[in-house]
Amino acid sequence: MKLRARALELLVFTVGAGTLGSEMAAARLLAPWFGDSTIVWANTIATVLVALAIGYSVGGRIADRNPHPSGLAKIVLVAAALLAAVPFIADPFLPLAVRAVDQLSIATFAGSLVGVGVLLAIPLFLLGIVSPYAVRLSVEAVEDAGHAAGRLYAISTVGSLVGTFAASLFLIPVVGTRRTFLIFALLMAVCAIPHLVKRRLPAAVVPVAILALIALPTGSIKTLTSNGGEVIWEKETEYQYARVVEYDDGSRYLELNEGHAVHSVYNKGEWLTGAYWDEMLSLSYAGAEAPKSVAILGSAAGTTARQFGHFAPETRVDAVEIDEDVTEVGQKLFDLQDRPNLHLHTADARPWLQKQTRKYDAIMVDAYHQPYIPFYLTTKEFFALAKSHLNPGGVLVVNSAHPEGSTALEKVLTATLRTSFGDAVWRSDSGPTNTHLIATVDPDADPAADLVATAQSQPADLAGTLTDSAARLEPGVRGGTVYTDDVAPVEWLTDLSLLEVA
Repeated sequence: MKLRARALELLVFTVGAGTLGSEMAAARLLAPWFGDSTIVWANTIATVLVALAIGYSVGGRIADRNPHPSGLAKIVLVAAALLAAVPFIADPFLPLAVRAVDQLSIATFAGSLVGVGVLLAIPLFLLGIVSPYAVRLSVEAVEDAGHAAGRLYAISTVGSLVGTFAASLFLIPVVGTRRTFLIFALLMAVCAIPHLVKRRLPAAVVPVAILALIALPTGSIKTLTSNGGEVIWEKETEYQYARVVEYDDGSRYLELNEGHAVHSVYNKGEWLTGAYWDEMLSLSYAGAEAPKSVAILGSAAGTTARQFGHFAPETRVDAVEIDEDVTEVGQKLFDLQDRPNLHLHTADARPWLQKQTRKYDAIMVDAYHQPYIPFYLTTKEFFALAKSHLNPGGVLVVNSAHPEGSTALEKVLTATLRTSFGDAVWRSDSGPTNTHLIATVDPDADPAADLVATAQSQPADLAGTLTDSAARLEPGVRGGTVYTDDVAPVEWLTDLSLLEVA
């Protein structure tokens, strides 16, 4: 009897761990495509809670009708099998979600998100049945009901705590999201089998099959992209899914989140890209003279850092990138070479800047990822921090990616920048989904004139880029709400921008 009770407690513990561990893994599964904003987390948590609540309600009724351990074991085995299938079945939804964002199709975008949620909700609904079912099996007398329920729910909660930390601190970083789902599913299936009275051997097929899936190499998600490029490197990093695509002409692109965002480009022997990185580079020259020190917040694989290494090798460049794997692939495949004046930092942009005592001639913020962006890089406190790290005559350059045709984010950023820089804020449209903002420490500065003057002493190709940027500069837009660390609803702003454009 004691052995059976302990086995039941172990099952409850494992299910608790699998439930919360799967929630962490689910948020990770969604993050590369939907971001990891509060909206995504709210959606994930809500899906889990609703599924569990329904499971609790149904579980009590099922347990009363069939109060046998084998009934509970069968439910857990089915839940384990479905949970193991989640990362595989979810694959068709995720590229659909990416295309939905690109095409600004709100209905498809929402449908994709709900679809993935439903995939997760079904196994979690079954796992919700476990706790009330286990309580029913544990109660031998009415007077023991409170004690039995309290003990099992405490064990389940401890399991949830263990699952949360195991998933976030160990499993996801070490073995990846897919295997995290599989490991929790395997543990639950193994713990369920001893409760079967009959057919234990056939039931063993479930954990054996899951174990086989764990052993399978993750492989390449795509060896060829839809536009003919070849995937030559890919990895599910601690922060995102990243891949490098190479084309027949030898050009390489660092794509994040299934190609939804391109964050670095490389062409051997070429330094200017013909894309927004050139604007980032040229606007940093909008101070009184060419910058002698630059901080790049969000350097990715180092396209802009590499440009400085060529055009301004004497300039100190502090390249800050939160994802170490992205920096490493920059060194390996994007010619991000070690140079005396290049300093690579693996850190989150704002905490890194907070710790610095050095001041810069230019600070470049290129850490905004659509559809959602880090709210703490959009607030007046952050822009005040950035200004405090600029030398006299220094400039802050912000790349603001946005839905095509939308100015909502630009208005907010401009209004917030003005809290620190006054009216010394300008804009430059460098593409349909990129607007660069530049703010100067000197309120009387004329960045367009400074760019034209600086161009005279630069190589011809860079000089042309500088003068082109000067021609695009115009005063910052008006309107928009000032964001603070306390209130910065950037997720809602993005959603409303998508809806407005659609």
